[in-house]
Amino acid sequence: MKLVCGNSNRRLAEDIAAYLEVPMTSCLVRRFADQEIFVEVQENVRGEDAFIIQSTSYPANDHLMELLIITDALKRSSAKRITAVLPYFGYARQDRRSSGRTPISAKLVANMITQAGVDRVLTLDLHAGQIQGFFDIPTDNLYGAPVMTRDIKERYPLDNTVVVSPDVGGVVRARALAKRIDAQLAIVDKRRERPGESEVMNVIGTVEGRSCILVDDIIDSGGTLVNAAEALLARGAKDVTAYITHGVLSGGAVARISASKLKELVITDSIQPTEAVKAAPNIRVISIAPLIGEAIARTAQEKSVSSLFD
Repeated sequence: MKLVCGNSNRRLAEDIAAYLEVPMTSCLVRRFADQEIFVEVQENVRGEDAFIIQSTSYPANDHLMELLIITDALKRSSAKRITAVLPYFGYARQDRRSSGRTPISAKLVANMITQAGVDRVLTLDLHAGQIQGFFDIPTDNLYGAPVMTRDIKERYPLDNTVVVSPDVGGVVRARALAKRIDAQLAIVDKRRERPGESEVMNVIGTVEGRSCILVDDIIDSGGTLVNAAEALLARGAKDVTAYITHGVLSGGAVARISASKLKELVITDSIQPTEAVKAAPNIRVISIAPLIGEAIARTAQEKSVSSLFD
């Protein structure tokens, strides 16, 4: 196989290559003076099984174009099969029309990736599972739950723990993790009574005197997570930790988390951590390189990927 990466998360790509014991394929990705992207694959890939490791994270449009152009370069170099490995799939939150005259950008991006020449997609914790159906090519949605479960079992006593979904939309994800660690489930229900008024947070389930683990797929501004933690603590929770797959952490999110009552925020390296994230006292990063590496190996060997999560 050949492993190729753009500039979005080179450290993760190198960790995956180390897990697979396969060297990274030399690939030049640079910009002209007007910021046009130029790609040159500097090794022979004819007849090879090529995997492009590229998160479409900030700056999302630049990294998406890198992915498309690398795909075109590999296709024109006669690669046998091209798999786009997207640890974080940007635009996933635009998976439906939220109001009139708005796009479904996740479907548009899926079309672009397919039309560029990708034969298969590997991604991690899609914001909505039905996005798999936006692609007209085989798509594997990996789950970060096994990695999180292992970390939770190593660090927390599970006899007094409750898994919490920060909103109603994340209940399925939280229930799956609660089942893995044999813990109870709670839900934070947020609602805005009137336009312009602050949200009222209601907690469904018993959290008093217990350690709470908030679970979600994406943390962006951090507002929902911080408010959910405060609501849980106000109802007698012992402490609150959050496990989030994708640490987008835009704007002042890192400062907001650092100043919050969260005991710890644990994110994966699906998005390359910034220096601010690395310096934050209550943010910890765990690696998903072994999980993605194993999925790549199984894809290359035509073995089952879904059995990773049985």
